[in-house]
Amino acid sequence: MNMQKLIEFIKANTPNIMVSQKALEKIVDHFEERILGKNDYLLKAGRNSSYFYLADGFMRAFTYDFHGNEVTTYFYPKDRVVFEIASLILDIPSTEYIEAITECKGYLASCESINKLFHAMPEFREFSRMMMVREFVAYKERTLSMINKSAEERYRELLRNNMEVLQHAQMKHIASYLGITDTSLSRIRRNFLKKAC
Repeated sequence: MNMQKLIEFIKANTPNIMVSQKALEKIVDHFEERILGKNDYLLKAGRNSSYFYLADGFMRAFTYDFHGNEVTTYFYPKDRVVFEIASLILDIPSTEYIEAITECKGYLASCESINKLFHAMPEFREFSRMMMVREFVAYKERTLSMINKSAEERYRELLRNNMEVLQHAQMKHIASYLGITDTSLSRIRRNFLKKAC
């Protein structure tokens, strides 16, 4: 795997400024190739988050509730930057896990490298700003949807925005992400199939 996919991703996500080839090369020098096998962890609770561009594969973030039940908090399809925002920004241990649901290929940079790039290169600062805004908006939308949308609406939205989730994620992970039981998800899926026929 070469760095071209990472370079193209950075260019595509810095629409407000022109990023020179020299700047791109400097940025990608801080990343290393990483391949994760299915069920490998990119991040475990208690560790500090790194910054990972997911070039290929599918991941999920999860934590445990106060009863010890696993709760999926996010799904990451390919062509996304994967990190735990509080851990990365505040340089604190994460309370979440990030797991490869499939084999995943991408590029990893440490928190230290990201901070150096952020302070040294305006091009990377703009790219990072775009990625953090995207993640913040996604978390905000998810939080609001848990309050003001029904389980059926949340399921429909998940399918509309991330159809890949059905190919890769287990139903129990999708149910916990939606804040419902496996049984409720089965009922919602049956209703969707009836409406489609």
